[in-house]
Amino acid sequence: MTAGYARQSGEVIMTTAAETGFVEMRLSKAVGVAAGEDDLSFVVVLDGVSQDRHLPIMIGSTEALALSASLDGREFARPMSPQFAAGLLHALNGRVRQVRIDRLVPVRDGTAYGSTVEVEGASGVATVDARPSDALNLAALVHAPIFVAPEVLADAESRLEGDSPEAANLRLALESDPPPMERPGPGPA
Repeated sequence: MTAGYARQSGEVIMTTAAETGFVEMRLSKAVGVAAGEDDLSFVVVLDGVSQDRHLPIMIGSTEALALSASLDGREFARPMSPQFAAGLLHALNGRVRQVRIDRLVPVRDGTAYGSTVEVEGASGVATVDARPSDALNLAALVHAPIFVAPEVLADAESRLEGDSPEAANLRLALESDPPPMERPGPGPA
């Protein structure tokens, strides 16, 4: 079982994902959806590994493009930020032990999700705060396990309720198939 770490009084205490109630998930797809005319949103969907759970998360268009390319096995002519981060990690002989979408973060317009990337390198194990879109892009490239906190899953399930544009887009993302993506061109250096 994959281990997690919690800091208590400066000491690192090892816990397992089962002990903390986290749910192991895998990347399913990154899609663009529109519930209305001018309402294009991008959503990454995670599926439970051993549970029938789904987590749709709205992300930016650039992050969705990078994630979709990684999931499809496509490469860019020049590295994007996730490829650069993975390259740095590899150059330092480090590895991503796991990615956790582990908390609700208050933001101006409501609540976002926070994530933690657990890395291991020459100096030991450390955790790095990240946006879920960045952490998931890195996980896709380095094939790291992904765990989600129960409170994040509960929040996601509540976001699917109702008639809001966000709820409609999230439901649409769960139901849609990812469209074929055009092979990206060389782009700027």
